[in-house]
Amino acid sequence: MVPLMEERAPVWYNVVGLLISVTAGATVFLPLALYTSPWDAVRFRVPGDQGNWWHFLIGAPFFLAFPMIWLRLRSLFSRRLSTPAGRRLIWTVVALSICGTMLVEIPFLLRLGNLARMNQWRRLSIVCPTFGIIIASGAFLFLRRRDILPTRACLIGLNAAYLANAALCLIVYGPMPGTAGSRSGWIVTITIVWPMLLELVWLLIKTFKIQVSQANSRAGK
Repeated sequence: MVPLMEERAPVWYNVVGLLISVTAGATVFLPLALYTSPWDAVRFRVPGDQGNWWHFLIGAPFFLAFPMIWLRLRSLFSRRLSTPAGRRLIWTVVALSICGTMLVEIPFLLRLGNLARMNQWRRLSIVCPTFGIIIASGAFLFLRRRDILPTRACLIGLNAAYLANAALCLIVYGPMPGTAGSRSGWIVTITIVWPMLLELVWLLIKTFKIQVSQANSRAGK
């Protein structure tokens, strides 16, 4: 196993990651649609007193930005990139977030209630990105669980859980009318998901390359 100190990324990478994570944290308090932010959603403060469990499950994963910020700050200012207790907490919130996002997706997947009349392509555009991110990232983490470094695994889990929910929100709330001010969180989210997705892919590729390199090194001995 590669020592934890060797896991530390370049300073510029961690600074950029911190800026993106802080922006994601600010999005918690910015409206996604109809002047309603994730912070409003988890408190059931939705226009027309329509707040329910669906809005709570949609809003809660945006708070994953804060453990992201914690990891970025540790990567810049701490000798240890993460702690066992911190990693356990991260995996707990990641698992809860993914379960919540999948619960939100079930009505779309099964075409329940009014969703039975939804256009098939529209339904697939909502279901496929979210489940694709969850399944691909989950399968990779499971298959590489013996070789992947713990802090990198946490970053992959956080990014995957955040992106899965963000993709759902962007597609569902995208067609909704409103001014830029009433949906500023949507605008910020669609801006930051691309570098986050790029980082997720990069982490997966880097982990795979390291494992191949280690396998070749062992084979050469």
